[in-house]
Amino acid sequence: MAKFNSFEDIIAWQKARELNIEIYTLTKEANFKNDFALSDQIRRSIISVSSNIAEGFERETNKEFIRFLYIAKGSIGEFRSQLYLAYDIKYITKENFDGMLKKASEISKMLSGLIKYLKQLDS
Repeated sequence: MAKFNSFEDIIAWQKARELNIEIYTLTKEANFKNDFALSDQIRRSIISVSSNIAEGFERETNKEFIRFLYIAKGSIGEFRSQLYLAYDIKYITKENFDGMLKKASEISKMLSGLIKYLKQLDS
């Protein structure tokens, strides 16, 4: 198992948690608020990232952790795609889009690095 005491120690989880708050705040605003489908889907995709990191960690094996990190990585990709749509239809500003896209890309890279690290431990 990785050298973390809890999933809360994992920086990718911390950053996903921050994005959870950001997207919940944005989806409460005028344009987003009335688009229930996109609002719900973008919320669920980012929540899936932090949730899968936590669930995988709690499984207490590297193999299971890796599996859930791949799911989290897929969810951050889904989030990024939905972010583009939200920007394209003018639900979010360029500033919000750029900031969240940068954070989402960083999380994706962190997940890749953590997966690579965990795979090396098992070889």
